[in-house]
Amino acid sequence: MNGAQLRTTVLGFLGTFAILGLLLYFVGVEGFVQELRNADTEMVVLIVVMALGWLAAWGFGLRTVLDVLGVNVSFVKSFFILNGAMFSNNITPFGQAGGEPVTALLISKVADTEYERGLAAIASVDSLNFVPSIVLALGGAGFYATQTSFGRQLQLATAAIVVLSLAVPIVGFVGWRNRKRLRRAIARVLAPVLRFVTRVAPIDVALSRETLETRISEFFDSIERVATNRRGLALALGASTAGWMFQMVALWLAFAAIGNPISFAVLLFVVPVGAIAGATPLPGGAGGIEAVLVALLISLPGAGVSSGTAFAAVALFRGAIYWVPIVIGGGVVSVVGIDSVQEA
Repeated sequence: MNGAQLRTTVLGFLGTFAILGLLLYFVGVEGFVQELRNADTEMVVLIVVMALGWLAAWGFGLRTVLDVLGVNVSFVKSFFILNGAMFSNNITPFGQAGGEPVTALLISKVADTEYERGLAAIASVDSLNFVPSIVLALGGAGFYATQTSFGRQLQLATAAIVVLSLAVPIVGFVGWRNRKRLRRAIARVLAPVLRFVTRVAPIDVALSRETLETRISEFFDSIERVATNRRGLALALGASTAGWMFQMVALWLAFAAIGNPISFAVLLFVVPVGAIAGATPLPGGAGGIEAVLVALLISLPGAGVSSGTAFAAVALFRGAIYWVPIVIGGGVVSVVGIDSVQEA
């Protein structure tokens, strides 16, 4: 990690701590600490188990996509690669957008494949994970629409989901229909940037426009292979949905651990919407996701939780979802070697 990357990451974590500090101030320190002290230890262990289940499910999805792309890796290896990917996302500003290039390098090194294929694999997994999250969130919103009236915050959250569910496929479709033009445009812009980086940094990443167009074309070809493989799509979407369900169970257990059970139907809406905050310029969305989850939980009619209870449950949930892949993925990156990954 160079100086600029380190400064950006440090600023991101400072922003995370500031947001979490404000949350703690508003919900009250004493009540929050007391809720955590009273948490059932066995339930907390189960939350960690659910986090491992989520990582295993998404690791299977990654293995499925890699298999479609002609890269054979074991389930165990795909699990560790997925954890390395989540580690990259969790320490990089802008979450997945910031961590994907590093993740692609990790895949190319561990799975012994081309960088473009690794990038296509992780991009495909992220895209496939988006589909069930939107479906589950819209299903949860529909359920609440039949039970009670929405407040302003819930209306805004639901509107954001609807906009995303329409905008992302439209942008993807337009980009795919114009992929040849897009490929040339990316190569035209990126080639001089890489030449500049080679001049000012102690690395040689300069590539000609022709070479860039070839590599971008290989990336699009890999995406097409995934998109046209029905069996692979079905398996990957099933794994993604299972992963989201593991996350929802983890948050349900977090509320049970502090003695305040909550309707599971609430989580169909809350967990996917909270994940949208992962796009914030904070490492892994930390701080932003917690704030959104707490705001939604105390706003949902029928949830019946106070701000202190919501923050305590979210802290337990996010503690597992954020830190379990940090610990496992950090070990993966250490074993592979950051320097060797960067050279892949």
